[in-house]
Amino acid sequence: MSRTSFDRIGEARRFELLVNGIVDYAIFMLDADGCVRTWNAGAERLKGYSADEIIGESFSTFYTPEDRDKGLPAIALAAARETGRFHSEGWRVRKDGSRFWALVVIDTIRDEAGQLIGFAKVTRHITERHQAQLDLLESERRYRRLVEAVVDYAIFQLDPSGNVTTWNPGAERIKGYAPSEIIGRHFSQFYTPEDLELGIPKRALAEAAETGRFEAEGWRMRKDGTRFWASVVIDRIVDDAGQLIGFAKVTRDLTERKKAQDELQSVQEQLVASQKLEAVGQLSGGIAHDFNNLLMIVLGNIETAERHSRHLPGSVNIQRALTNAKRGAQRAAALTSRLLAFSRRQALDPKPIDLNSFLNGLQDFLQRTLGEGIEVQTVGSAGLWQIEADTNHLESAIINLCINARDAMPHGGKLTVEAVNVSADEDYCRMNPELSPGQYVVLRVTDTGSGMSSDVLDHAFEPFFTTKEPGQGTGLGLSQVYGFVKQSGGHVKIYSELGHGTSIRMYFPRSYGSNVSAESEHEEAVPEGEKLETILVVEDDVDLRAYVSDALRDLNYRVISAPSAQSALTTLLQESPRVDLLLTDVVMPGINGRELGRRALQIRPGLKILYMTGYSRNAVVHQGRLEEGVDLLEKPITLAKLALRVREMLDRAASG
Repeated sequence: MSRTSFDRIGEARRFELLVNGIVDYAIFMLDADGCVRTWNAGAERLKGYSADEIIGESFSTFYTPEDRDKGLPAIALAAARETGRFHSEGWRVRKDGSRFWALVVIDTIRDEAGQLIGFAKVTRHITERHQAQLDLLESERRYRRLVEAVVDYAIFQLDPSGNVTTWNPGAERIKGYAPSEIIGRHFSQFYTPEDLELGIPKRALAEAAETGRFEAEGWRMRKDGTRFWASVVIDRIVDDAGQLIGFAKVTRDLTERKKAQDELQSVQEQLVASQKLEAVGQLSGGIAHDFNNLLMIVLGNIETAERHSRHLPGSVNIQRALTNAKRGAQRAAALTSRLLAFSRRQALDPKPIDLNSFLNGLQDFLQRTLGEGIEVQTVGSAGLWQIEADTNHLESAIINLCINARDAMPHGGKLTVEAVNVSADEDYCRMNPELSPGQYVVLRVTDTGSGMSSDVLDHAFEPFFTTKEPGQGTGLGLSQVYGFVKQSGGHVKIYSELGHGTSIRMYFPRSYGSNVSAESEHEEAVPEGEKLETILVVEDDVDLRAYVSDALRDLNYRVISAPSAQSALTTLLQESPRVDLLLTDVVMPGINGRELGRRALQIRPGLKILYMTGYSRNAVVHQGRLEEGVDLLEKPITLAKLALRVREMLDRAASG
């Protein structure tokens, strides 16, 4: 049918044809008392009643007995009468007693004087998630009032070529065009440039003309150029002879639902990533305790062998072999430490740090470590704020980043480590959503190396991810940095481009704590006791207990060993012997080390307690930070470190 013949059809007839073309919506009118006054084919199809059977009956017929007992039909009409509209979802009942889940909209209908004359009721069967269309009813006025009362759907007609011929208030509200601005124009006006280029409007009409319906979701354009996510249904309209005379088009704005779905998907993706990291953390934490116990036995006995073999004939070769063995064990310990860092389960002992002094002390060390081919520059700032972090782990993180930077500059280059103050306001945090508003000190490690591709950037912080050749790296360097900074309450970002270098920024929250003096460097001496001090060693691992006990005896201490907390408590409950220090593992069957420490202090107030652990997720570490007042040694423990801490604890007792 031509455009001219389509125009000759009366407007009332066009509305009637539009209604008859839409069969997936029950559209009917109620009088002011809620009795059915009109009934369309969609209502008969959806609810099962013919017009003769239902006209004059109360619309509460469609409600379940439970909803009628609750008075929901009356509540719905009262809400519509008061606010102009009522919408809900719930179970409804067909003539045959079967139920379906319905989306219901009730709008008030008023005459020209503004008097309430009834209600327009639209019911959509969404059990199978179909997007139904509104059927318009009997006469021109009733059809027009009904369509114009529905403002949550854009309902309009197209001629066979796709030009807009009718336009309801819902369409004006959703798309922004007044009827005079859009009628006569092609409906492709609402599609995005990308969809236009793909020919989607033409394909949509062709599918609707051929199959009777086109249904899709996608981005559509408003008059002001903004986009919204739309659910679109296009139904074919034919005349009595079956000839195509146009299309009925229903559009619903689902932008909020789309946004919620996208946000949910994003949260789910983050949850999956978090669960993966948690799984790695569980794995590393599960093996760390036993693995670190084994490493401590290995390292401890190697150190003992080194001490006792120095004066043996041929000791040079023996010492070389022992040094190589110790180096391998230390590398294994470092690997465990990096896994724990990534999973944020290392025990941190944060202290206030003056980064200007810290960077000054790091300059020479970094230059020696990276070699002459790399120009190293450390830059502080005037008025630089103080941060609170674990000094040893911070130094390790910077060294990791610097070594990665060196590897990215095989032919030399420049490396800059600088610290600056940053105040992150709301706008800054919108651009960096991992940050909360506040004051930060940013440590930037920048190189002039080869840079990273976008694909590498996406995986840079994942454990075991590396672009190096097999055997050249574990893939745990950046993941260790990530875990440490996150555990310190900060955030890490990478900026990189192939051929233009890399800049890694570590954000640390500003600390308002008091300054502390710099820690002295670790000594290599092994202080000994005088066989007057007694240490109670509690460790469930037989081999490790034997090693620690023997090592302390070699250091001239009296040692009592216990395989469990219960055994140690039995010893402490006795009047003798005197115990000067309790050295206990934390993770043990039954009573753990922290509980043992509490009970020990009740039995012997003032007793000095030193804990050992190979895994920080236990009773002495909370949220990655060491519990206040707790002295802790992290396994594997070298003989020198053990000797220093034991002597320090005993001397502290003597001076106190």
